[in-house]
Amino acid sequence: MHLFAPDGTRLSYRRVGTGAPLVCVPGGPLLSADYLGDLGGLDAHAELILLDHRGSGASDSPADATSFRCDRVVEDIEALRVHLGAERLALLGHSAGANVVYRYAERYPERVDRLILVTPSTRALAIEISDEARSEVARSREGEPWYPAASAALARIQAGEAGAADWAMLAPFSYGRWDEEVAAYDARMEAERDVEAARMFESEGAFDPPRTRAALAELDIPVLVLAGSVDVGNPVGAMVAVAALFRCGELVVQEQAGHFPWMDEPATFRTIVAARLDRVASPTARLSSGLADGGCP
Repeated sequence: MHLFAPDGTRLSYRRVGTGAPLVCVPGGPLLSADYLGDLGGLDAHAELILLDHRGSGASDSPADATSFRCDRVVEDIEALRVHLGAERLALLGHSAGANVVYRYAERYPERVDRLILVTPSTRALAIEISDEARSEVARSREGEPWYPAASAALARIQAGEAGAADWAMLAPFSYGRWDEEVAAYDARMEAERDVEAARMFESEGAFDPPRTRAALAELDIPVLVLAGSVDVGNPVGAMVAVAALFRCGELVVQEQAGHFPWMDEPATFRTIVAARLDRVASPTARLSSGLADGGCP
């Protein structure tokens, strides 16, 4: 299925599963939705609407490369909403895709029903993550056979001395398990990356953290922030800070999961997310700070 963005770019999306619609915004930045799969069987609990970002998967590349910028990609989500004929959207944003979701909710707050933020990037929120915070999580994996090489690569990257192969050597740190299946999954995803599009996604003007944070603080909707306990890229401490930005932000940590929690333990992932999709939004939602709160749906 396809639609056209306001600038005329043809965008592709797929609908899989049954239940209430959940628009899924991939990370990357700007990867296709292929790597999301069925999100660990979440399609049994929701109709997943899987959008291929412009220039990825079955979507066309734009005529204007500056339209890869995050704040401009927001209009692709709004075009999808209009195309679907939906008054409001439930949105799932993974990793860098969360930046698009933040900015969409900032620009179109009345069009958002709920947010599911899976190991979300903090780039658009200006939440800094220290090298030590990442290293602390990395050290929790020191008993694994791949750890010495990956740890050495991380140290070189943090020292500004990275070689061409060092970033690839970090891959095991993104998963709660590292085996042949996961390695092949990671390789397929990496092969799709468009470095130039990713650079443009974060280019000047893409983000306005003070404005975004202020807008998100006004939302009266359920927001789930799902963290992986061994995610080196987005450690739990940073995910606590993301959840705290929302009036009704709830943090759930999936144990022994990395940056792709539906790959590490799909049953746990879908149970966590499905439970939040079933909740009804409350007009009097309050900040839950990641804990159960009677005022939050």
